[in-house]
Amino acid sequence: MPVRGLNHAVLWVRDADISTRFYTETLGFRVVAESGEAPRKAVFLQAPESDNDHDLGLFGIGEQAGETKAGHGETGLYHLAWEVPTLSDLRTVAERLAGRGALVGATDHGTTKGVYAKDPDGLEFEVCWLVPHDLLDDEARSRHGRLDIDAEIARYGATTQGACARTGHRAPTPSTAD
Repeated sequence: MPVRGLNHAVLWVRDADISTRFYTETLGFRVVAESGEAPRKAVFLQAPESDNDHDLGLFGIGEQAGETKAGHGETGLYHLAWEVPTLSDLRTVAERLAGRGALVGATDHGTTKGVYAKDPDGLEFEVCWLVPHDLLDDEARSRHGRLDIDAEIARYGATTQGACARTGHRAPTPSTAD
């Protein structure tokens, strides 16, 4: 059975309400379910254009929780990545993240343009735009460095749909016709 994509992620956070405000206000997620009471509260969020049951679960564990040490001598998850449909959307997200003091980087991976941020618990995530397959060329494939969103908009257009936005993430519907 082939894996088609990431269905959802669940994060352990100090305070589910604080993290919920961050993800709803910054990335536009919406609350679809909640359970429990602080500090052990759980909140389930859905991405703005998703029809998934939930895309992100936040499980509160309390203010006593230490900082994540993943990547600093310990194994663990480095980051999650969410895709936006256009470079204009990516610029908007980067501006929101910068305004909250959460933006920590922006990288041109050639085929992917990404901005990186940390949530209130210091958990890193990426928001990215994928170059459409028909626009990929040797230059795009070989690029890697600091992302200049305005230059990428000049190259690809502000409203050009990214690769996954064009094709969607859903499995093809089986045909009954022969």
